Amino acid sequence: MSTPDLTIRDAQLEDLYEIVRIYNSTVAGRMVTADTEPVTVESREYWFHEHSADFRPLWILESRSGVCGWLSFQSFYGRPAYNATAEVSIYIDEAHRGKGIGRYLLQQAIDACPRLRIKTLLGFIFGHNEPSLKLFRSFGFENWAHLPGIAELDGIERDLIILGKRVG
Repeated sequence: MSTPDLTIRDAQLEDLYEIVRIYNSTVAGRMVTADTEPVTVESREYWFHEHSADFRPLWILESRSGVCGWLSFQSFYGRPAYNATAEVSIYIDEAHRGKGIGRYLLQQAIDACPRLRIKTLLGFIFGHNEPSLKLFRSFGFENWAHLPGIAELDGIERDLIILGKRVG
């Protein structure tokens, strides 16, 4: 999966530093993650190993200048009856945001669903994260749940929107 300037590949353990760096760049903004403090590489190793290339991949997106983003498929609710459902998470390096990389990654994720035996994709997005909501809705994701005030960030209660799309 590549374009002339972008390449997607399965993440390797050596990529975990860059994955964590990009993830941590979103913590202070209080719009993308419910983590309130940066995470460590060590704390994310278990999460990293939950991914597998043929079931729940973790992808690295590279440009000529290096890692510019990543995408994770994660199992929903951890029960076998939900194996055809996955949550997708996309994180883009600050220097590459607003350049269509999220759109590219989400399209690649949707295209990979038949191979991964995924029939339903979910996105868990804060209600005030308009750029991500707009991105997912532009691909036909619909509001499937609205959890009002479920997260508290710096004393402000934030809604969580669950967007869903049947892909298979």
